[in-house]
This record gives sequence, structure tokens and C-alpha cells, in this order.
Amino acid sequence: MKKFNIRKVLDGLSAASSSSSQPGNRENDIHETLQSEHFQLCKTVRHGFPYQPSAMAFDPVQKILAIGTQNGSLRLFGRPGVECYCQHDNGAAVIQLQFLINEGALVSALADDSIHLWNLRQKRPAILHSLKFNRERITFCHLPFQSKWLYVGTERGNIHIVNVESFTLSGYVIMWNKAIELSSKAHPGPVVHISDNPIDEGKLLIGFESGTVVLWDLKSKKADYRCTYDEAIHSVAWHHEGKQFICSHSDGTLTIWNVRSPAKFAQIITPHGKQPKDGKKPEPCKPILKVEYKTTRTGDPFMILSGGLSYDTVGRRPCLTVMHGKSTAVLEMDYPIVDFLTLCETPYPNDVQEPYAVVVLLEKDLVVIDLAQNGYPIFENPYPLSIHESPVTCCEYFADCPVDLIPALYSVGSRQKRQGYSKKEWPISGGNWGLGSQSYPEIIITGHADGSIKFWDASAIMLQVLYKLKTAKVFEKSRNKDDKPNTDIVDEDPFAIQILSWCPESRILCVAGVSAHVIIYKFSKQEGTTEVVQLLEVRLQYELNDVESPEGDQVPSLPTPGATSNSQPPPPQSHPSTSSSSSDGIRDNVPCLKVRSTPLKQSAGYQVELVIQLVWVSGEPPQQITSLGVNSSCGLVVFGNSNGLAIIDYLQKTVLINLGTLELYGSNDPYQRQPRSPRKTRQPSGGLCDINEGSTTSEDRCKSPTSVVMTSHQEFYNGGGRGGAKMSRKLSLPTELKPDLDIRDNSFSRSRSSSVTSIDKESQEAITSFQFCETFTRKTDSTTAPSLWVGTTLGTVLVIVLNLPPAGEQRLLQPVIVLPSGTMIRLKGAILRMSFLDSTGALYPPACEPWREPNAPDDKDEKDKLRKRRPVSISPSASQEISENQYAVICSEKQAKVIALPSQNCIYKHNITETSFVLRADMVQMSNSICLACFCANGHIMTLSLPSLRPLLDVNYLPLTDMRIARTFCFTNNGQALYLVSPTEIQRITYSQDLCENLQEMLGELFTPVETPEAPNRGFFKGLFGGGAQSLDREELFGESVAGKASRSLAQHIPGPGGIEGMKGAASGVVGDLARARIALDERGQKLGELEERAAAMMASADSFSKHAHGMMLKCKDKKWYQF
Repeated sequence: MKKFNIRKVLDGLSAASSSSSQPGNRENDIHETLQSEHFQLCKTVRHGFPYQPSAMAFDPVQKILAIGTQNGSLRLFGRPGVECYCQHDNGAAVIQLQFLINEGALVSALADDSIHLWNLRQKRPAILHSLKFNRERITFCHLPFQSKWLYVGTERGNIHIVNVESFTLSGYVIMWNKAIELSSKAHPGPVVHISDNPIDEGKLLIGFESGTVVLWDLKSKKADYRCTYDEAIHSVAWHHEGKQFICSHSDGTLTIWNVRSPAKFAQIITPHGKQPKDGKKPEPCKPILKVEYKTTRTGDPFMILSGGLSYDTVGRRPCLTVMHGKSTAVLEMDYPIVDFLTLCETPYPNDVQEPYAVVVLLEKDLVVIDLAQNGYPIFENPYPLSIHESPVTCCEYFADCPVDLIPALYSVGSRQKRQGYSKKEWPISGGNWGLGSQSYPEIIITGHADGSIKFWDASAIMLQVLYKLKTAKVFEKSRNKDDKPNTDIVDEDPFAIQILSWCPESRILCVAGVSAHVIIYKFSKQEGTTEVVQLLEVRLQYELNDVESPEGDQVPSLPTPGATSNSQPPPPQSHPSTSSSSSDGIRDNVPCLKVRSTPLKQSAGYQVELVIQLVWVSGEPPQQITSLGVNSSCGLVVFGNSNGLAIIDYLQKTVLINLGTLELYGSNDPYQRQPRSPRKTRQPSGGLCDINEGSTTSEDRCKSPTSVVMTSHQEFYNGGGRGGAKMSRKLSLPTELKPDLDIRDNSFSRSRSSSVTSIDKESQEAITSFQFCETFTRKTDSTTAPSLWVGTTLGTVLVIVLNLPPAGEQRLLQPVIVLPSGTMIRLKGAILRMSFLDSTGALYPPACEPWREPNAPDDKDEKDKLRKRRPVSISPSASQEISENQYAVICSEKQAKVIALPSQNCIYKHNITETSFVLRADMVQMSNSICLACFCANGHIMTLSLPSLRPLLDVNYLPLTDMRIARTFCFTNNGQALYLVSPTEIQRITYSQDLCENLQEMLGELFTPVETPEAPNRGFFKGLFGGGAQSLDREELFGESVAGKASRSLAQHIPGPGGIEGMKGAASGVVGDLARARIALDERGQKLGELEERAAAMMASADSFSKHAHGMMLKCKDKKWYQF
């Protein structure tokens, strides 16, 4: 029976209901290959440093590191490229992690008093068992090596024992009052430490917070002895011979105790305190939060501790102290220490430890220190944990890049690496790489708050930093905070990257910063020195006017020209020393940042070609740049903001056009605008309003920033003593989302409306998107021409014609002519993305130049190349008489339209959302076809077919909880997308069915079969006289037959999905398909065998019945009827 596919029926219904088309067009003949079954949404991998880490564990045999966080997530790290992310469902903080060493399992203890057993023998780890304590709070866990019994200490001071195989509680309980008996009158406090004696598993060392330590005999169920110190205990560590242990205390001291003389400590050490001579207690220091005691075969033992600094070291950074013999090394860290672990050669606690490294988990970094080399150098970290080195402010994702890009970026980036790292290999080396089927290169670019840009190799679901560019080098830096120039328009991070535009083929990079600056970079493999940084200054400031919409509704003020458009920028003026509202003190023609005047040494990689800055106009700061575009074939850069747009010829270093939004409309203006006289003596107006929803009048908008009272809907940052008006930068969102957003996150976001009606509340019409293309610009055109399509916040698309000189030397000498075409298309909501299709429905890429070395030594050769330069990827129909159509695909916050060119008829329209708005939209290539991918503020991810705009996927994936997601979400080709899931982590997802199916094979394996090292040899004399390690039959002590059952109300057992998930994981991919086929064949054969047996039985039964009937017939054939 044929399987009924409800998806295809829904496809047809949704396409019929939500898309409208006009019959009789060639567009309807385009064959679309993408169907809904080609799409499936799932997470792939998570990169970056675990956000807010809280616990750490290491498997010394498998060499796998686990990190738990405060939001309940787990990150597992093996060799470089082997990473895994998992999440506890309840989201409670992880307080402790314990590996079942070399067993492929991990125990996690959470702040909600639950413990979980994770199965790591599958590519996607899953929980096998959970145990939720109801009456007691978990404070510490300990799992001895090669034991299945987990000790769980609680806040009440009791210790419970859990069987990790069945995750059931033993009836054996160590009660706090039995442990301390009469040694103390008060409660000893929570359990802060549990460990067994390295040479006698029957003796359990219990540390209580109050300072009491108890050595408990598990067999006799009583305390062998008790030690008491009058300072709180934070941690305890054994010497491997089991004769001594060391405690760290809250007053910064370490106490060493001998097992055979527990009455008093054998030694007291204050690592960072001054030792008094008269035998008094040393001066108190900060608490030593953790200590580890590791022995070596040939030298002195290591004592490694965190904390313990004296209180007079105010402002000193957090430190890790390594004490080895008579030397004490204090290693300063950049962030507070969360935890540290000493990596040793042996997993056996009763063997000489031989430490070789220390893993230090900091709040925002992971550091591994080499203990074997002098000076304790750190290992070079191979994981991509530096995403958050400076906060990420924007992100772009490029799949299927040119194959030579990654090697080129790697070669220039390798010269930036620091020196002085340990020469040894990275010690966390477990796991195996996955067998990825992806062969295309992928690059992620991140822009940061300090003005840096990082290029990452993201191929085959891995991540590795390639190259780092520092844009702040172009500008003069303030030597101190008091020396800050008074033209700044942001209080913090004036160099922060706001928008990135990159052409992978030509390697031209264009960045827009938060201080209204644009920098154009060219890629070069050779170093160079720029004597004078090329600078253009642009005035983009226009006056606000009242407008009326064609529908008669009140629409916000729109800009009118307040300054003429100059082809050449005005000369820069010196910065005024003071600022006032008087006519002679108003800042004018002053940029926000000062470009450096000294020669700039440019290393290999991206080198500055041109800096463009918007300047203050009549005391008003420039508005933030809301859109940016670059085209290497035309040699043009375009950017826009809420006042208008500017087109820059970066080859000739000139401003081609500088227009207000109103001037772009020309005579086609859909609004009834009231002209006003040019501003002469009026106060500075506009440009300072918060672009949030609010009922403010146009009068309020035009007041001076120093005279406006702050309201709940308008924010002004007053310059105070400096008199400098600060810009308020916010992203307009639905009101219910606003309480979750913080100011820092909002400071780099594009302004956009939150609904169709919110255009009535927008303060200005901003430019939101650009697209260069060789296309039809007017209805009457018969040939295509280079053009620039411009989208605005009011849903208008305007077309500008670009008249370019011939390529070669003429391109550098003759001016580029830029003319508005008069073409205008309107949609609901701000325009987000525009793209073009050819007559077959294939994506029509913008023309671009191939990359050439800009610093070639021979000028003649370079001129020859310039003469021969021809754009690549250009339409074959350019400059020819053609009759074929093109299609413009335009997506706004609310809807998508497909426009036929040159007729400009709307052939398809689809309303994407009514109640929310689209945050990001991209036209992406997938499965040899293209589609429109959208991410909405309500969390929905959608894909639409092109050109018919049929809905193919609609999944409620991720609610918009903060601005970080809105600012960094981006789609790319081949069904991939990413966003910043936390300030330190990138989450990659896929919406491709093929990638979801192959993901299991691409993921790395955490668990690999490794033999456990042999146990240490006890030696002849120790074996003869009973020395060495004493084993313990824990099953006999803790098993149900002896200890009985624990109270049911104490904890609740919850079976996990891990077993089923493991089977599913093992049964995926090609191997899984073969296994399933084999199982199906086996089942079929088994059923056929059973059927054959039943048929044989029926035949035997029929045969016996036939014989019996024949016998009856012979017996009765001679009898008369009356004889029966």
C-alpha cells in the first residue's frame, strides 16, 4: 500500500492559500525541485567556551575533559576537533562531575539535589539513570576508582551510598551524629570532602565544613579517629601512601595530619602569610579553596592550591600557587579560578602520582600548565575557546567559499601566534574524529566590541581560528579616560564592529563601526607601510519633517536635505576644545574618531585601503550606520543610515553621491511632505530619538537634546560637563521582550519596526539593505545594466543606475555616474534582503573581481593586469539585446515578493508573519536549488521555495530572549545557520534533511577502547607482611542482602532515555541502515520459518484426520442405518 504523505498535501494547500500568482507568465514554467521532505531542523554542534562554568572532571585513561555549567549544560572535550555538548533538562547548575574512569560513563550532581549517569559510549551522550533526593541537599560526591558505589555527602552531614549500575540507594548510611559522636557538641556542618584511604579502601575520610575530619571504618561502622581544627575546611587531599593528608582552610592555612597521631596536626603552612617568630598563629589570609598533594618518584612532592593570598594584596589577580620543594611559584590568572585538576600518569590513588600538567578552569578561559618544564609554561589551547575574547557584536557565515581562501588566511594568521608555549603535545587527547562527508570550505567571521575581527575555519562541523584583524589600529587611542575626545558618541567600545560586508572572491572586506565609521580592507600576502591613511569625511544629516502617508495615517517624520550633496567631502576641521549650544561653539564637520597621523605598519593579511567617517553636523552627532554593501566589480562601497545613503568609489577614493532618503524618491514620493526652509539659526534637531515604540510628537523630536526631559519612551545621553549629546541606540521590539534586554546588547543592533503599524511610530526612514546586480532598472529597459537596489525601513525599494567607465586605466580616471532610476517597489515592513534569479530560476550572483596581490612589485605588470581586468560571475546577458526575464526576490519583515523584470509585475507574494516580524532573511543555495530562509522574532524558522514562495518548513525553534540572538543569527548555503547562544558560545544548526541524516557519522567519538593500566606492584615484603593496598568487598557491605533497602522517600529513581537513544544512535547512518535491513531480513526469515512449521503441522493434522476418517468409513460401511 502506498504511503500517504500529508506533507505534500499541506504544501499544495499552503501554496494555494498564502501565495498569489498571475497566470500566463514564463515564471510559472520554472521547475522547482525543493520539497518539504528535503528540510529538517536540528542542532549540529556548539563551539566556544562553556558559559558560566561551575565544575570539571578528567578521565586519566580516556583523556577526556568534562565541564559543567551553571545552566545545566555539559561540554566534553577530547583531542582537538572532538567536542560534545549535552544539556540537563531541568537546567539546574552542575555542582560536581565524576568520571567512571575508562568505563565511558560520567556522573553529574546538580544543585537541585539530583544525580545523573551519562552514557558516553555513543556519539550523542544521553542520561541512563537519574536519582532525585527529596529530603537532603547534595554537597559532595566521591566515586572510587574501579568501584560501582558512589558516596554522596549532604548538607545535613550524612553520607548515602548509590549503586551506579542500578542507580539505587544502599541501606548503608553514615549519619553525622555517629561520625562525630561526643567529639563536638555542635553540628559539624555540611560534608565538604569524601575520599577513601589510598592503601585501605575500608577507611573513608570525611571532612565537615566546621573543621572536623573523621576517618570512618566501613566494616565496623564506627570512627577510627577524629581530627578537629578551629577553621573551616574547604578541601582535603591524601598522600599516595595513605599515611598523611592535607587540609586547606578558610584562614589561608594548610594543615598536614598523620594518620597514626591524629590528636594534633603535624605541620601548619601559610603559603602567602608572614610567619611570626614567637610561635603565634600567622596572620589570616584569604581562604584556600582547593589543595592537591601529588608525589613524584625522583623529587619533592607538589602542593598545588588556589586562593590563600594575603588580604593586603588588593587588586591582585587570582592566582594558582605551585609549591615544589623549597620553591613556590605564584601563577597569575586573567579571571577568577572556578576549579583546577592535576593530571597524573596513573589513575591509581595508591601509586606515585607523577603529575605532568594542571588544568585550570577559569570563569572565562581554560588554561593547561606544564609542570614538567621550568617556569611552568602553558600549553597552546587548540580549542576555539576565544570567541568571547572581546564581546561578539556581529557575525557572518559563508559556506562553499573559494578553496584557496582558508589556506591564504591560515598562512597570514600563523604569523600572529604567540611564542613561549610548552613544546609538548596537548594532554587532553581522547576520542576519535568523525567521518565527515562535507568537502566544501566554510568560514565564520565575528566582529567584536574592541574593533577586532576574527576569521574562523568552520569546515566539517569543526572550528579553528585562522586570522585576527584589529581595526582599532587605524585610529588614535586615548591615553587615559580623562583624555577621551569629546566627539565620542558612545561611552564604551568606540571601535566596536557593527556590520560586516565581505566579498570572498575578491577578498575585499568592508566594516562599519559603532562610531559611524567605515573601513575598506584589501588582502595582501606581503607586509607594507602606509605613510598616510586615506580618509574621506561625509556629511549625512538631514532635518525632520512631518509627512502624511498616502492612506491618510500619521507617519513619522522623514528627512529632507539639510546640506547639499557634494561629490567631494568637505575638508576636516580641528576638534573644538569646548562645546556649547551657541553658534560659535557648535561642533561641525568633526568625525567621532581621530585617524592616526603617524605611518601605519601593515602586516600580511588585511590592509587598510580607505577610511570613511560621518561627521558631526551643526552640533548633532552622526547617526549609526544601518546598512552596508560592497561590490568589487564596480569598485564601490555603499552605506546608509536613518538620514540617507552615500556611495563611495574606493578605487578613486571619492564620494560619488550623498543623498537623503527623500532625494532618492524624486517625483515618486508616496508621502505628502511639507517643505521647510534650510536650517540656519534653529537649535540642533533630530537624530537623537530612541527608536522604540512610543507616542512622541514631532515637536518633541525636534527639541535640543539638552532641553528634553527623559521619558519612558525617549532616552537622551546628555554630555554633562562636556556638553556632548550622546546617541541612544536601541532595537525596536515588541514590548513584552524589552525587560529581558540589556543596554550593552542593544548598542550594536539595527533599528527596525516591530509591526506593520509601527511605521507610524518610527522617527526616521532608515536605509536597511543594499544589493548590487546587473539587472533591468526600468520597465522600458531591453538590456541589463549595473545597478544598486536600496531598501528602507518603510518597505520601499528604490533602484539606482550605475554608469561605470570601461575597465582598466579608464576606470581609474573617469568618474562613475550614479543616477536614481525612478523605479520604486513597496512591501510591508522594513526591507531585509534582496536577490535576483535568472530565467531558469537560478540565483543571479553579483559580479565580482578575482583576487590579485595588490602589493605586486612590478608596476608595469600590474597595469597590464588592470587593463585586462574583467568581472567574473557576471551575467552572460549583459549588454546584449535579450528577451529573457529576471526575477527580483525581495523579503521584508512581514512579507516576501517576487517581481518579474523588466515588467515589474508582482508574480508571487507571501505574507510571512502577521503577529511577529522577520529578524533575518537570506536566499540560500541547497540541494542544487535555492530557497528563502527566514528567522522570526517569535522563534520560528521558515523556508520558502523560489520563485513560487511555497512554505517548505516552519518550525518553532527558538524564542527571542535577548538581542544577542537577533544580532548574530545568520543563514548560509547548504542548509546551515548559526547564532550566538551565549556570550561565549556559537550554536550551529541545520535545516537540511541530508545533513541531519549524516550528522551521526560526522560527529566525533568520545569513548575509545583503551586498556586500563596495570595496578602498582605491591612488592615482595609488602605482600609478605601485609603492607600495601587493602581491598574491600563493597558489595558485601552495601548490597541489599546485608545493608537492606534505603527509605523510598529519601530519593526517587528516574530512568533516563539513554538506552533508547544509544540504540538509535548506533542504528543511524549507512551502517545503521544495513543493520536494520539485516534485522528485517532475519525477522522475515524467522517468520517464514514459523509459517513453514505451522504449514507442516497442519498437513500432518490433515493427514491424521484423513486416516481416521478412512478407518471410520471401513468400520461402518457394512452396517445398516438402524444398527448405529
